[in-house]
Amino acid sequence: MAEEVLRLDRVCKAYNIGQPSETEVLHDIDLSLERGQFLALTGPSGSGKSTLLNIVGLLDEPTSGRLYIKGEDTGMLGDTALTQLRAHTIGFVFQDHHLISAFTAVENVMMPLLVDRGFPSPDIVKRAEDLMARVGLAKVSRNLATNMSGGQQQRVAIARALAMNPDLVLADEPTGNLDTKSADSVFELMRQVNRESGTTFLMVTHNLDLARRCDRIIEVVDGRVTP
Repeated sequence: MAEEVLRLDRVCKAYNIGQPSETEVLHDIDLSLERGQFLALTGPSGSGKSTLLNIVGLLDEPTSGRLYIKGEDTGMLGDTALTQLRAHTIGFVFQDHHLISAFTAVENVMMPLLVDRGFPSPDIVKRAEDLMARVGLAKVSRNLATNMSGGQQQRVAIARALAMNPDLVLADEPTGNLDTKSADSVFELMRQVNRESGTTFLMVTHNLDLARRCDRIIEVVDGRVTP
């Protein structure tokens, strides 16, 4: 039986609760992902995709319902345990890669490891260099991030997301700012990681051509998952 990496059970999210401006953004979301799956999350702007991704990424809490990551009921965890779970289980790739421009590419990849351990070490450097090679950027690993192309920067962001060897990678419009060729290259890199390592991916995208190349497509409309 395949391992369940993620499960949402009737997750709802509302803001300004008890006030006249109370707004429910997500309604009874049920969703599960097994190890090695690559899921595309689609839907119009304002449908609740980003809110859902923030909840899955443990950056926000549901108003009601349950979120399980690797069988762990996250609603039963305190702040410290949630931080540790997020750091060791989830990787993030954003539309705006959020690299530190004053750092080299390999230094950006090292950041999650440095935050986790608190000090640099040869094995951290080697891990970052190995990841740079894996994403095809070994020759430019010492370049400043600001001097790299958009496609290269997004590859660095993917390497950084993999630094802690996460079970789940959340990608929020990872190709949204790229030209067609670069977008295809970045998507294929994520797909390759998915196939070779069994890393589970949840990708928010408006690009239906890329979505069709995923294992599953889930559409969010008005805060609800459509059948």
